[in-house]
Amino acid sequence: MGKLQSLVKDTVIYGVSSIVGRFLNYLLVPLYTAKMTVESGNYGVVTNVYAWTAILLVILTFGFETTFFRFASKSGANVNKVFSMSMQVVGALCGIFLLLVFAFMPSVSGALGYASNPEFIGMMAVVVSLDALQAIPFGLLRFQKRPIKFAALKLLNIFTNISLNLIVFLLLPYIHSKNPDLLGGFYEPNNQAFYVFLINLVCTSFITFFFIPELRLFRFTADMSMLRSMLKYSWPLLLLGVAGILNLNADKILYPYLVPGQKGIVELSVYGAAVKVAAIMAMLMQAFRYAYEPFVFGNSQGKDSKTLYATAMKYFIVVAMIAFLAVVFYMDILRYIVAPAYWEGLKVVPIVMAAEIFMGIYFNLSFWYKLNDETYWGAIFSFVGCAVLLAMNLLLVPKFGYIACAWASFSGYFVAMVMSYVIGQKRNAINYDLKSIFAYTALFAVVYTLSIVNPVENSILRMACNTVLLLVFVGYFIRKDLPLKSLPVIGKYFR
Repeated sequence: MGKLQSLVKDTVIYGVSSIVGRFLNYLLVPLYTAKMTVESGNYGVVTNVYAWTAILLVILTFGFETTFFRFASKSGANVNKVFSMSMQVVGALCGIFLLLVFAFMPSVSGALGYASNPEFIGMMAVVVSLDALQAIPFGLLRFQKRPIKFAALKLLNIFTNISLNLIVFLLLPYIHSKNPDLLGGFYEPNNQAFYVFLINLVCTSFITFFFIPELRLFRFTADMSMLRSMLKYSWPLLLLGVAGILNLNADKILYPYLVPGQKGIVELSVYGAAVKVAAIMAMLMQAFRYAYEPFVFGNSQGKDSKTLYATAMKYFIVVAMIAFLAVVFYMDILRYIVAPAYWEGLKVVPIVMAAEIFMGIYFNLSFWYKLNDETYWGAIFSFVGCAVLLAMNLLLVPKFGYIACAWASFSGYFVAMVMSYVIGQKRNAINYDLKSIFAYTALFAVVYTLSIVNPVENSILRMACNTVLLLVFVGYFIRKDLPLKSLPVIGKYFR
């Protein structure tokens, strides 16, 4: 239980930066959806460009975030040398990428549909390169179990981002309305997407300076044997990561091509805003991932490692279910995160969150091939899931619109999850508590169904009924599997 408590503690600290940060970014969603009208399509542009940058970030990091953990955790490893080699590989990739983007800027921006706004592509190319480089120092902080600095930098980035957004989207429009000549050509009220990308560039550049102490550990190394070993380990992770991020973002990239013209950008704006409401599940995934990766590699040699992994899986699934119910049950409140013009897209929220639960379970299951250095399995699973997603998008989006995007993500992650479990149990079996997991799933299904068929129309009364249902689920969890007396700080008050 002590090791699990350590995992919980680190998850909470990482969760502060992830959940609080995402919550603060939530504040930008009503701001953006209020200032960017659905008809302008500006939010669709932001959604589309960010989807491209997410995929590029995976390519540029080349799986070296996990590779760094694996090689730094090996017995007798020189952590500084592993860190330096990781920085060299990612730095070289980023340099080549930026050179190609700026050398062929007109062609690149035109191919992506932004021939009239190449500055969008230039700014985000620099941002994604800096983010990729920062991934290795952030990984070093996690490996060194320094979650405080990790969380502090994440929160600093977010606070800076929010502050600049408030200036650009509230203060500057006010000044412009009072004295249009004062700001001159500096401010264009109808080009909100430009300012979103510019703010991102400023914030990412600013955070880079705080990694100077970690970057001082860098030393150029020409150890070709280490490089070959790391690349052999990382390239399947790259394929896995590309497939995984395509599962998350392929729909947002493909949508303007599948539904061309202004109609596609407008619908993408609605879908992108709705997905933001479901982001609480993504927060949970990210916080858990930050803590779970070093936890797994750090305990991989222990005799009770498989028992720990099985227990962590069960707790993860239960907490994910609670998060799902909390969002769906209080949608009458949470819908105000986005402007009313975007509410029609909220029907996708339960589907997207269910897909993210499958993604989280798949992430938990993935460690059997990472610990066995058989990362090619992850690439296979992810690409099969991605193929399902892409096929459903290509076939169904033109007819059914963005609801097909949500179901495609659901199906893709479900397939990858099932494949990883079935093959993983054959190659490195872990005795998961399936009886308890199925019991929780059955209760979850009953509680969720009761909330759907509830005939009460008054939103306050309906949320009160939902609260009772949620307490039933949480109460069952506490009674069955949550030893309150073992919790830090408050545990002493329970017997």
